[in-house]
Amino acid sequence: MKFETKAIHTGQEPDKATGAVIVPIYQTSTYAQGAPGEHKGYEYSRTANPTRTALERCLASLEGAKFGLAFSSGMAATSTVMNLMKTNNHIISCDDLYGGTYRIFEKVYKDYGLEFSYVDLTTPENLLKVLKENTRMIWIETPTNPLLKIIDLSKVSRLARKHRLILAVDNTFATPYFQKPLLLGADIVVHSSTKYLGGHSDLVGGAILTSSQKYYDRMKFCQNAVGGVPGPFDCFLALRGLKTLSLRMREHQANAFEVSRFLSRHKKVKRVIYPGLKSHPAHNLAKMQMSGFGGIVSFELKSGLAGSRRFLKSLKLFFLAESLGGVESLADHPAIMTHSSVPLKLRKRLGISDSLIRLSVGIENKEDLLEDLRRSLTFV
Repeated sequence: MKFETKAIHTGQEPDKATGAVIVPIYQTSTYAQGAPGEHKGYEYSRTANPTRTALERCLASLEGAKFGLAFSSGMAATSTVMNLMKTNNHIISCDDLYGGTYRIFEKVYKDYGLEFSYVDLTTPENLLKVLKENTRMIWIETPTNPLLKIIDLSKVSRLARKHRLILAVDNTFATPYFQKPLLLGADIVVHSSTKYLGGHSDLVGGAILTSSQKYYDRMKFCQNAVGGVPGPFDCFLALRGLKTLSLRMREHQANAFEVSRFLSRHKKVKRVIYPGLKSHPAHNLAKMQMSGFGGIVSFELKSGLAGSRRFLKSLKLFFLAESLGGVESLADHPAIMTHSSVPLKLRKRLGISDSLIRLSVGIENKEDLLEDLRRSLTFV
């Protein structure tokens, strides 16, 4: 089956009891057993729930994975991947990444004895500069958050295999509709399903996809043992979102392309970062490993923080809010909002300035979005 068909049908057969074409919300914590240890595949909803099973099967099919695991948040998914590590293990991460990921690496897992190195993996060979005997994993985002760097997944995966490292990829920005890291050599894919997978800003969730039986078994054990699982209603909402993922991603991308072109021509804009523009330094690589460029546009104003504040306050259709990937357009100031946990010195080195703004371009009418930006830029 093709992507759009999988999103609607995989794991979502009509309910055997009633014929319902939509997976029911199995709002139950426990399941009756015929005799001790004799059940119908479900014992307790922390361990498994039929609505969650449907979501996990569907997500796995979309990423081209054998196994799927759903979680109560993207950070719960990230934490479960870290459960593959042991004290004194070393992880190499891309230097530009979600502030919440940086925070949990630095403020939580370092306390457990894990080591982290952050390098610019747009040059994959940079990881060799920090490679150690105790290195066990490479963690990357591509496109990265918020600077939309593109990392060559095939090259990094070859290096990972050569040095027997686990390659984990956060695919939240691209989604499986535009990019499939497992097919390019990754071992594990992580998502914040809060974002594009759910797509309507009404749920918080996460997911892990893999084709490794070994990694799946360990992470499935940790999913149950630690317990960061989503409730059945959130799984239901995520399944609903997946049904329109392909349609929404095409609209997100179309609008993001128009927004990026408009901003790149505006006299008050210093630079625009969008993989779909030829001006992006990795535009050709993005075309090779992605089937689309996504709905996130970052740009830097020529003014300072005061101008950024005036611009953001003036927006009407772009809501000033954290998160991304919903049908509505959002504007974010990374330095103050989503990446405030990243130290100032590091933000400056990366280029996350007080003038940098990240847009999650929604699926509203493009002319309305452009007019909102045009009007708000007059206040900069």
